[in-house]
Amino acid sequence: MSLKIYLSGEIHTDWREQIIEGSAGLDVSFNSPVTDHAASDDCGVAILGAEPDKFWHDNKGAKLNAIRTRKGIEDADIVVVRFGEKYRQWNAAFDAGYAAALGKSVIVLSQPDHQHALKEVHAAALAVADEPRQVVDILTYVLSGKLPA
Repeated sequence: MSLKIYLSGEIHTDWREQIIEGSAGLDVSFNSPVTDHAASDDCGVAILGAEPDKFWHDNKGAKLNAIRTRKGIEDADIVVVRFGEKYRQWNAAFDAGYAAALGKSVIVLSQPDHQHALKEVHAAALAVADEPRQVVDILTYVLSGKLPA
């Protein structure tokens, strides 16, 4: 069995790298949104032209990023959605809901103190993990049936 994993959410820490490195040797492939914050914010105006109003600047970028995000989620077998400690990733909540609506397996990676704020997102997930290592252990179990040592 091979799995396609989409890594969505917080871009300010190395959680993606931890999961990718921890999954070495597993039959998995990874995709994610653009994690270069400036490129993600400015892609719309860089490609489609400047906007004098910040709302429309952000709107253009959000729509272009949504093309990549939707395709990544649609192609994925599992969607991992990370909510960081310091930052609120509202787009990650959308990604989790979109993936769940498509029948994708969703793993949420969040802090225990965000449990109440994310209760609806957690309810849509098949697993809620506290740290990237747990996601690797989930992927290992799903692919091999083996529990962590």
